Amino acid sequence: MARGLKAFSILAVASAVTATANIIKVPVSRTPRTADANVAVVARLHDLMSVMVNAVALESSVGRQEVALENFHNAAYYGTIAIGTPPQEVWTMFDTGSSDLWVPTFSGAQGKETSYEFAESSTFVETNQPFKITYGDGTVLGKFGKDVLRVGELALANFTFARVNDTSGLSNQGVFPFDAVLGLGFPALSDSHGESFLEALKSSGKVDEVVFGFYLPKDEQGQLVLGGVDPDHIASDFHWVPVTRQMWWTVELEAASAGDKYPVRFSHDAIVDSGTTLIIGPSSEMFMLADLMGATKYPVGGTDLYIAYCSEVSSMSLSFKLGGKEFDLTGEELVVKNLSNGLCQLGINGANLGKQWILGDVFLRKYYTQFDYDQKRVGFALAKAAGDNFV
Repeated sequence: MARGLKAFSILAVASAVTATANIIKVPVSRTPRTADANVAVVARLHDLMSVMVNAVALESSVGRQEVALENFHNAAYYGTIAIGTPPQEVWTMFDTGSSDLWVPTFSGAQGKETSYEFAESSTFVETNQPFKITYGDGTVLGKFGKDVLRVGELALANFTFARVNDTSGLSNQGVFPFDAVLGLGFPALSDSHGESFLEALKSSGKVDEVVFGFYLPKDEQGQLVLGGVDPDHIASDFHWVPVTRQMWWTVELEAASAGDKYPVRFSHDAIVDSGTTLIIGPSSEMFMLADLMGATKYPVGGTDLYIAYCSEVSSMSLSFKLGGKEFDLTGEELVVKNLSNGLCQLGINGANLGKQWILGDVFLRKYYTQFDYDQKRVGFALAKAAGDNFV
């Protein structure tokens, strides 16, 4: 399942309809048809079958849904969703740092590979509510609407999302291969008048529990599980930490330390964010930790990157205390890029964040992370590749 969803062919749709035990009778006419008329009939039957399969899918429960995630140079993980009837597939990043779904329309795709055309969906409903979201590198604009959302075999009817016609404000939009963003944060972050994805998932009753887990390995395909976790990628018991602020997935950061240096109490909040590549902290706090590790600050575009001699990385480590437990990262686990002249870039970044940290993919790469919406908590366990036996 390298790319997630399967295409709906006419044969696949017909097979699925047959499986519902409903008998469909189509009258046969003896009137000769032209080639164009035959094409029109086939298209109409395809639309009819798509609608019927859509109705069946909307009533079904999946219990748990696995989504394969492509790995873009260890900087982003993304998979496919589908919107509308018939389904239109869109490459999407699943982001715990936001709560809205936005997808580019054809006219607003900015040269991207996949987009959504609402005029081609028989189930689209216009709301005309304006949409605007601002990220660290720019703003996205569009309008909200409603349509069927599919993530794997899981289908949500009348889901409110933004169809975006302007992504020009995103300076990095052309760098990453995904085209849309599906927010997995709390409803308080959403600008929509409809339900957030997690609210819709809960009210639908289509999963056994409203939890989801991320496996984000290095140099390999990742995985998102909705409605549970994948035991094949978990190498230890989960350590649970309560959510302290129900907007982002925010937990209390009790302390941070570099190597065996004395732990320092920094800002209290840490956001666990699948949509951020690096570990990011307030500039002054990150500088202090990096200096203790022996890394050097390298300012770029208003943020602080950190580099170190690759030969010295093995002596470095960084640790975060969450829920009374230390979660450590070795120097090798912190390296995100080998530079020239024997230098390595570390996956830490200083920025103007106020009094909060962001634990991004560099952290989630080592720790399989379970987000429990029902009990408002986050669980961390050691991650492993399928087939590994270590604990």
